[in-house]
Amino acid sequence: MLNTTTLDIAEARLGAAYAVEQHLRRHGASLCDLLDALDDPAGFAGLCDLHSAFGQPIPDTDAVEAALRDIQRVLADQIPSTLDRIGHERGLPASDMTLWHGARVSDLLARFRHAD
Repeated sequence: MLNTTTLDIAEARLGAAYAVEQHLRRHGASLCDLLDALDDPAGFAGLCDLHSAFGQPIPDTDAVEAALRDIQRVLADQIPSTLDRIGHERGLPASDMTLWHGARVSDLLARFRHAD
């Protein structure tokens, strides 16, 4: 007999992963630019892990969630002076981008927490 609670959780986690995939389609280039500018290998690796997770017929929801956590950590660890320097050197609104992407990543991670 199937456990409907387990199926409901799995379906909710897939829904959360789908939301991440849609977000990446719309805003992935901007996130990629930001992570590249931050020059933190863990953030860029997290983005690569996300893309790998979506390269499967059914995404690995645990891998998606873990990659989002890595990206969130990298964004949260940034200090204002570094973001100001990046903004000046690269002409990117790094501070605003970090706040915006950080908020979106947090929202996406919340979907995984609500699924469990």
